[in-house]
Amino acid sequence: MAAILTSLRNTVLAGFCLAIVVLIIMGLVTGGYNLAFGKAFWLFVIRWLHVLSGILWIGMLYYFNFVQMPSMPKIPDEQKPAVSKVIAPAALFWFRWAAMSTIVFGVMLALLQEYFVNAVLLGITSKIPNHTMIGIGMWLGTIMWFNVWFIIWPAQKVALGLVEGTADEKKAAARKAMLFSRTNTMLSVPMLYCMIATQSAY
Repeated sequence: MAAILTSLRNTVLAGFCLAIVVLIIMGLVTGGYNLAFGKAFWLFVIRWLHVLSGILWIGMLYYFNFVQMPSMPKIPDEQKPAVSKVIAPAALFWFRWAAMSTIVFGVMLALLQEYFVNAVLLGITSKIPNHTMIGIGMWLGTIMWFNVWFIIWPAQKVALGLVEGTADEKKAAARKAMLFSRTNTMLSVPMLYCMIATQSAY
């Protein structure tokens, strides 16, 4: 067991293996229904990956806003490089790629369930309230994804010294990244509400 839990890769692989075991058990209990690899099964898999990605993305967002940023002023200057040179770049890697996988699986889910266009148009053409709700959630998620990839990450690269910048440019970039990260934290609340509120309809 220690060989599994002392390696993050092995731990994650073990988690997926346990999920497969649960799938098989449920397949046996339901007479094979859960093992019927039709459209419903793949919709479930994509939704599951969408939710897993979203948990990682929003979890990292909340880590930055609730833990790392408030804690930085309390850390002695000589210890701050451990955060800015080691922890932050690794956290930002998972942060931005979790955002990417969340939006990719979300778009796939919407396309397969054939509500993508209606949601993008906020239900204006379909007149279905759930299309409006999921559409608002999708637009908020897209804005957040855009902020991650095209504002927060470029600014963080300057702030962390991953690309060249003067002291003033680094300070301005750090503030910019912070403000857009806080924007995403604010948007995450209505976004999650919209996503969860509509799931019972699909």
